[in-house]
Amino acid sequence: MNYKTIILSLGGSIIIPDKINVVYLKKFKSLILGLVKEGYRFIIVTGGGDICRHYQKSSRLVNSKVSIDDLDWIGISATKYNAELIRAIFGMQAHNTVLNNPTKKIKTDKKILIGAGWKPGCSSDKDAVLLAKAYGAGLLINLSNIKYVYTADPKKIKSAKIIKQIKWDELLDLTGRKWKPGAHVPFDPEASKLAKRINLKVVICLGTDLANLENIIKDNKFSGTIIS
Repeated sequence: MNYKTIILSLGGSIIIPDKINVVYLKKFKSLILGLVKEGYRFIIVTGGGDICRHYQKSSRLVNSKVSIDDLDWIGISATKYNAELIRAIFGMQAHNTVLNNPTKKIKTDKKILIGAGWKPGCSSDKDAVLLAKAYGAGLLINLSNIKYVYTADPKKIKSAKIIKQIKWDELLDLTGRKWKPGAHVPFDPEASKLAKRINLKVVICLGTDLANLENIIKDNKFSGTIIS
């Protein structure tokens, strides 16, 4: 496995918490470009975030029989909007198109590649895992709006405990094993199943803490949950 190629699953809620977080994106860009100079390559996969869920919810209000696939296509479109934004902010430093098939490795000398959702039946987390498999990356970092995985939703259950390290089967027991469009889970169950099969290491962390992200990448002490 190549730890110099890092997969970043960048949550849509980090890109757009309520409006596009320009201050964060400037700092994120600066960090990534600095790490590229140190020899790292990044594949950044964008999520859909709350905008995706808002569109999905609205479609259900108009058509209560909207299909699961159609809900997923709404989510995929949201991830692609976010991906084009991230691709644009890196300009010539990134590959000039968003990756449209996470199972195929493209030929490029660029050190920054951008991916998004691909097909219904999963979230962009699975696309990130597929890219890790295609590019031989040994580490995937999920930049989320939570600092750790917990034993339960800490917003609802005050006694929920932090989990610093967990096995894939244990995580699936927490999240359930079936994907639901727009689901709020630390990591998509379909992505978890694939990550387990390919022996991928995943770290869930607070995406807005860029100093912590650098620590994870450089294998220093960090805050987050390791899944393996």
